[in-house]
Amino acid sequence: MYTPEDLHKKLDSINGQDFGAYQSLKGEYEYGKFSLLIRQIPKDPYAPPHTGLYCIQVQRNDPRVINTNLGTKTRQIAFCDYLVRRFFRSSEKFTRKPRGTGYSGIITINEPGQCILERNAVTVNDQIIEVRFFIGLPAEGRSINAQLALQMFSSELPSIVESALFRTNFDPGELAGHLAVSEDADFLRTQLERLDLASFIADNALLPRTAGFNDTPINREKAVLFSSPESLRINIDLPNAGRITGMGIPSGVTLIIGGGYHGKSTLLQAIESGIYNHIPGDGREQVVSLKEVAKVRAYSGRYVAGVDISPFIRDLPLEKDTTEFSSENASGSTSQAAGIMESLELGARVLLMDEDTCATNFMIRDAKMQQLVEKKDEPITAFIDRVRPLYEEHKISTILVLGGAGDYFSVADHVIQMKEYKPLDVTARAQEIARESTQNRETEDVDYPFRIRKRIPLGHSIDVFNAYGKKAIYSTDRSRLNFGKEQIDLSDVGQLIELAQTRAIGSAIDYAQKYIDGKRSLKDVAGKVRKDIEAHGLDVISNRINGNFAGFRDFEFGFALNRLRGLRVKQYLPTTD
Repeated sequence: MYTPEDLHKKLDSINGQDFGAYQSLKGEYEYGKFSLLIRQIPKDPYAPPHTGLYCIQVQRNDPRVINTNLGTKTRQIAFCDYLVRRFFRSSEKFTRKPRGTGYSGIITINEPGQCILERNAVTVNDQIIEVRFFIGLPAEGRSINAQLALQMFSSELPSIVESALFRTNFDPGELAGHLAVSEDADFLRTQLERLDLASFIADNALLPRTAGFNDTPINREKAVLFSSPESLRINIDLPNAGRITGMGIPSGVTLIIGGGYHGKSTLLQAIESGIYNHIPGDGREQVVSLKEVAKVRAYSGRYVAGVDISPFIRDLPLEKDTTEFSSENASGSTSQAAGIMESLELGARVLLMDEDTCATNFMIRDAKMQQLVEKKDEPITAFIDRVRPLYEEHKISTILVLGGAGDYFSVADHVIQMKEYKPLDVTARAQEIARESTQNRETEDVDYPFRIRKRIPLGHSIDVFNAYGKKAIYSTDRSRLNFGKEQIDLSDVGQLIELAQTRAIGSAIDYAQKYIDGKRSLKDVAGKVRKDIEAHGLDVISNRINGNFAGFRDFEFGFALNRLRGLRVKQYLPTTD
């Protein structure tokens, strides 16, 4: 155990030397109020933050330290998430932007978004709170700037730790609120099952976001707050917030319709984000969906490995088999069909789709087209002909945003019109229009069974080594995961929301190879990984301690593996669950 003075002496001795001399700082330093553990130092000032590892440890029984009862998993996740946010805000306050070469002069932690996620940037046990963060050790070129490093270790870091982890200027109500919204959201999600709902959107929820790339809410004073139609309004009593009201979206087939820019996609985006709990002030704290909600879209060019898309596409020219369909460059319709079947294989109970991101020829074949092009000449069975059997035979619901396909009225259980960001229940009128229509289309392929099958991934096709024979798993972009020699494109995986999740999934795929034995299905493998994380935390998926991971679902894990070019699968097994 070293002292801060020892650290200062080490810095003095290496001033002006090559950046690599910073390696001598590794060790543990006792600051009195906290301990600093320098575990991993990048060998280059340009190395990105996630390649270094610095840890702060404080004792939970220290009355000066922020602490609370962690009796449930929900509270533990929310507490750690809260401390990550405090540390991030404090680092922004007390540390200036990069000073010197590359990442020199920064102190930071993985930036959290709008959702409360399990994270390994802060870990807690009965005795210790540990914060894992990054220090960009300062350099000019490759020469060590010890004077600035001394300022960072002696002044800036202690100020950040004091502000983030100690009760100085601490508002207990802020922590209580963070825990409460997470507890209420988890409780609310359990009520969906009881009430046979796919999703719930509370009255007065603030749904619009600042921009497509910015998930923060717009100014509340400028927004139209959500208000449920009376026919869909329900009351629920929450443990902390008490009685709330809002719109329950029942199981079945639900359409969200309306004119352009009236809030259809905004509502759907809130529903897809409802698989996560949201921070206080986000506006969607009481918007929740079943955990098994999966967003599906068309994405031309994606990789597909041995998926049974025959419920939607078969009898292709040249007799290409669609019960084990593979493609290096799937079309819009085949990619959407594969996305649906992959979601169902992983256990999806609700499918979300937005007309804007779907393949038109996959979604609908209207009456006029049916008259002109005979079914025997059309290999695609449109989703409109499968959406009811999906629910009636498999209890899989669909929530679909539509602006121009009124034929779906005839297959919908509920129709919600968004008008100036306000929802109206127009189910009765939509069904009346469907009954009165003289242009009714014929339902196609009614006798072809809708089978949901499992696939068995083959371990030899999952190669984590790059061209130089070294393990290569990294990501600098939420939608791109570099794995071995391949880059997995996750642009169409809409419910993946943070870079830390992408990084965790990359390590999880490598970790999962212990379970990929030629016998277990993809769903079973994903479940094994999840259970290990539940038992041992996110650290279990990596052989090196880091603070770069956030929690993910089986779906995002499976979707990433599905998109790994070169993946091979074994013979299908029928799904029985």
